[in-house]
Amino acid sequence: MDPIEFEGNNRMWSGGFYSQLVGIGGILLTTLILISTGYFNAFGAPLPTSYWPHLGLFYKNKGKKKRPVRVYMDGCFDLMHYGHANALRQAKSAGDELVVGVVSDEQIVANKGPPVLSMEERLILVKGLKWVDEVIPDAPYEISEDFMNKLFNKYNIDYIIHGDDPCLLPDGTDAYASAKKVGRYKQIKRTEGVSSTDIVGRILSSMKKGDGNNNKNEDKNHAENSGSFKTNMSDFLPTSHRIMQFSNGKGPLPNSRVVYIDGAFDLFHAGHVEILRSAKKLGDFLLVGVHDDQVLSERRGRRTILHLHERSLSVLACRYVDEVIIGAPWEVSKDMIATFNISVVVHGTVSENSSEAQTDPYVIPKSMGIFQTIKSPRNTTTLSVSKRIIDNLEAYKRRNLKKKASEDRYYSEKTFVADD
Repeated sequence: MDPIEFEGNNRMWSGGFYSQLVGIGGILLTTLILISTGYFNAFGAPLPTSYWPHLGLFYKNKGKKKRPVRVYMDGCFDLMHYGHANALRQAKSAGDELVVGVVSDEQIVANKGPPVLSMEERLILVKGLKWVDEVIPDAPYEISEDFMNKLFNKYNIDYIIHGDDPCLLPDGTDAYASAKKVGRYKQIKRTEGVSSTDIVGRILSSMKKGDGNNNKNEDKNHAENSGSFKTNMSDFLPTSHRIMQFSNGKGPLPNSRVVYIDGAFDLFHAGHVEILRSAKKLGDFLLVGVHDDQVLSERRGRRTILHLHERSLSVLACRYVDEVIIGAPWEVSKDMIATFNISVVVHGTVSENSSEAQTDPYVIPKSMGIFQTIKSPRNTTTLSVSKRIIDNLEAYKRRNLKKKASEDRYYSEKTFVADD
């Protein structure tokens, strides 16, 4: 991208240059320069200004000062997932500073249907992403001309970013038409294999199979009423390149205080962000263990909504996280503590583990005196988020039907868009 540049202009009479033009020799030389530049309009071809530095009279140019390129991307960011994170990562790569607009609850209801997460929760999630520099709450769903000018003039935005999937208003018009018209719009590649619509479908699908809810009568009712939801499992194809894009690429220093915390981190929510922030405050390097699907199914008696690599990417995207163990063991062993030079193992007070008796996974760190329980800042859990959808089934059923139509149209017309 071409940066927007501002260059300081050092005039020939400023600073120490003038002091070099004193005396008779200086006067003669000054006259020569003025004549050569056509100042007296008396002589022929002027002495090219490109030759002036060779006279040894000018201070070296201080160089060009670049103003950071600021880009804007907005979204609902409801049921935050790695697709949202990857979109914002790509947006950040299109500039130097990323400003993110979080669409208001009212605008989401008017254009898509009821949000699952509150504005407060969605702001915590967006602010918790490592690529985000600034957040604008209650952003409009449509980039109107008035709001676009506000972005340009108040927030110094240079470009407005959106994915290659369509974003249409209720009347069928393009929400980004104004930005495209003035040439300040840039497009990024949509992340395949996940969407909020898809996740809602997965939640309902898990209810059909009796996962995550102990009331079998409710399971049956939800199963009978959720047939129109998209219920296929993840289409995400994990690659090493994607993991590298999300990774910090740095390990702890020899004397770093490494903090370890583990969990499922399914349906990555505000409670996850807050507990990770609390854990990071206890040391210099936060190492997060993400348990694999089979272990969680066996230990908790239910399947995860998102699979291991999807959950790992969501954790890696969090600004408080330095490294992730993908498929971390359930029990923290002495060898693991030594391998990663772990100083403290922490666990929150809010847990989604089964209440049935099971082996304490933290026996070793407790025996070593390096285990610490920290108070969970929020009571939010994956099940409590899922329950919001279950309790408002019809509303989300209508929302998904509307969104599914546009997603089907996108996939039927999809063409290749290069990734970074």
